Amino acid sequence: MEKHEINGPVHPSSSGSNGHNVRSPAHQPNFNSRAVQEALEHLASVDLSELFNEAKTEYCRATRDLRRCGRYVKYVLNSCGHASLCAECCQRCDLCPICRIPLASGNNRLQLCLFDECIDAGLISRRYGDIFQNKEDRDDQINADVQRLNSFFDVSLENNLVSLVCHYVTDICMDETAVSSDAITALLLDEKVVKDWVKRKFKNITTELQQIYYLKVGETEKSLCLLHKYSAYLASLSSILEVLESSFKGRPLAQLHDLHHLQESILKTKQHLEIIMWCIRHQFLEHVRSRHANFTSWHNLVRERKSAATARAWPDVVDRSADSTRQDGSLFIEDALANLDIEQACDQELGEESYFAFLLKDSSSFSRSKIEGLRGCYPFESLQAAVDILFLCGSSDLVVAKQAIFVYYLFDRHWSRPEEEWRDIVDDFATSFGINRHSLLESFIFCLLDDHTDEALQESFQLLPEISGPTTHPKIARVLLERQNPEVAHMVLRWSGRDDGSQLVSLSEAVTVVWVKVECRLLTEAFTYQRMLCTKVREKNFKYGPSEDGQCRCWMDWTEILVSELCCLCIRRNLVDRIIELPWNSDEEKYIHKCLLDCATDDPSSANGSLLLVFYLQRYRYVEAYQVSLKLRNL
Repeated sequence: MEKHEINGPVHPSSSGSNGHNVRSPAHQPNFNSRAVQEALEHLASVDLSELFNEAKTEYCRATRDLRRCGRYVKYVLNSCGHASLCAECCQRCDLCPICRIPLASGNNRLQLCLFDECIDAGLISRRYGDIFQNKEDRDDQINADVQRLNSFFDVSLENNLVSLVCHYVTDICMDETAVSSDAITALLLDEKVVKDWVKRKFKNITTELQQIYYLKVGETEKSLCLLHKYSAYLASLSSILEVLESSFKGRPLAQLHDLHHLQESILKTKQHLEIIMWCIRHQFLEHVRSRHANFTSWHNLVRERKSAATARAWPDVVDRSADSTRQDGSLFIEDALANLDIEQACDQELGEESYFAFLLKDSSSFSRSKIEGLRGCYPFESLQAAVDILFLCGSSDLVVAKQAIFVYYLFDRHWSRPEEEWRDIVDDFATSFGINRHSLLESFIFCLLDDHTDEALQESFQLLPEISGPTTHPKIARVLLERQNPEVAHMVLRWSGRDDGSQLVSLSEAVTVVWVKVECRLLTEAFTYQRMLCTKVREKNFKYGPSEDGQCRCWMDWTEILVSELCCLCIRRNLVDRIIELPWNSDEEKYIHKCLLDCATDDPSSANGSLLLVFYLQRYRYVEAYQVSLKLRNL
């Protein structure tokens, strides 16, 4: 059996009830002492096939007056390793009552059991160990032995020996040959004992966190060291659950779902804790002045931004019902929170009780998010509300998106104030959580583009060249276009490399590119772009078939929307005389015909109907020209 590495103690927790060792910080073991080092060395090197035997409570089997002694056994026999005799009976016996092997001579007969060695070293509470020495406490033998095994797991967790617990799962619990007819041993060999320990340990940690979170801002700073240790504990529990989840493959879905829910709760609690620690270091920004006078003024400002975004949203020139991803008139922050809202809705459908619901210092904002959705919660009422709502909602996999939203919140809270007052705060957050400069500037630009003032727009122009590239958010170009800056939008598209039709994009992005090119009077480029893109979609459909993802399902749908978009935009910009000269194919020209004729029907005084007539005359198609002429006369 491999020896588990000792990296030094993390911190023995004050674990509370349920049979876990309770130890106040004033009574921590001396990790420099020989007894502690030897106990940890013994635990790290113990054969895991014997660990569950070490966890079982043993009583003396020596015979006294025709009956067993029955005293609690603290020692194992050096000759055979059995914990079968108490210290007194060992002096009176010559053979082990279990295997009948002769005992060693002299004083070298006994050594402490691992459990009692940990008690003597102070790694496990002595008060907790005393309960097994009383005969009246032996009724619940199964629970007692499980608690002893849990104590070994506690010591492992608190001293960076979590690999011992992971190997216990893989090498013992998942070993098909490790079976026993004894009920106690069978339970100790079951991986459920590890899962239940993780669940209890997590509950105890969250109870401790709740007490710290409820302290005043000035008092929480003293608990930073303890919070760092709890964060390490949560990371270790998460790694144990990963091992358990891999071992549960092929099991009933209910078991996997329970593990997944527990893992999600642990990860979200850890992510929440890390942000809380950052907030504590900066005293929850109480010393940093916000640019908003109060929450009400900030809330009204966000409503103004929303109204401005809705008012400038691009016109509904074609029916885009097939493209459900478009959210015209929405802010960047609304779209980002909407992604978290989807995960929150899934959690509500499951109707599960949250492990971390009581971590909330102020539950009113969290309740508001449950009722109104996350999109309706911005701006957050306070920094604490922002941390609670973002990092205790949605999937733990979205932690990067949550951090980006939090950075957006910090920029929105401070950016128009002098930079020396707040910039170091944002930079420290980025450094603490590994956020690179590109992501930091991207969140800042989203904040600036959501702001409806010209000052914010001009500042975004200075930063756009630095972040523009293949990963540029496609909505940036659309917002710039809606704010009457097509040239800047065109440059962003050029920098992103998605404006030449060489790669497939979403239909919404394709419409944006067409619109930008039309606004920049680049009609030939717009025509070539839609032709190349529709050709790629057509080739993909022939190879893989139409997609079933809720988007347009065939290349004809793409052709109809892109060509109709281009034509309708040219009608609005009085550029029809230029597009009728382009080399449209038969699939495309029917949508040109429909758009121009519909426009002439809606406004008979316009010249669009006559230009449609010219369209056919230029191509020497006199029959179609005559039919158009008849329809125009009827109008």
